[in-house]
Amino acid sequence: MVYKFRVILDNEDDVFRDIAILSDDTLEDLHNAIFNSFGFDGMEVGSFYTCDDTWNQEDEISLFDTGDVLGEQKIMSDYQLADILDKENTKIIYVYDFINMWTFLVELASIEEISVGAIYPETIFSHGEMPEDSGEKIFESDMEQENYNEFEDDLDDDDLDMFESDNNFEDFGFEENWN
Repeated sequence: MVYKFRVILDNEDDVFRDIAILSDDTLEDLHNAIFNSFGFDGMEVGSFYTCDDTWNQEDEISLFDTGDVLGEQKIMSDYQLADILDKENTKIIYVYDFINMWTFLVELASIEEISVGAIYPETIFSHGEMPEDSGEKIFESDMEQENYNEFEDDLDDDDLDMFESDNNFEDFGFEENWN
């Protein structure tokens, strides 16, 4: 069987590729097809993440074994596409280059018969140009920093005076050298 995927760049720009690949190919084969179809050089690593129907990220499937015990962790080459994707489970997230965090939403669009003479994997449709950078991603720690900055803005000068470093700990009810 042939799996046809729509691979959408998670970015403000409308950029996606449609890729046809055999259902018994591996996630590593899909990884290669994705970075080739988007014009990456393949010099960076990537990971797939299982997800639910609303794209909430779940388990990581990495390109290389990064576990503490070699061989304990399953990697992309251990999974055939049909092992994790089917008519009910159609979505997976792909992240390429962990410095730039190129993030793609990968959805199984159809399952079809093999076309005689076709070579798989194949980019069957391409829309949009890749932007220069992956765009700004907001992570939880960034949101925590934003919340801290909002808290700090609410403090006035009198509140901040008590944090001056005059080392006068008597005002706080304990001794400087308590131990």
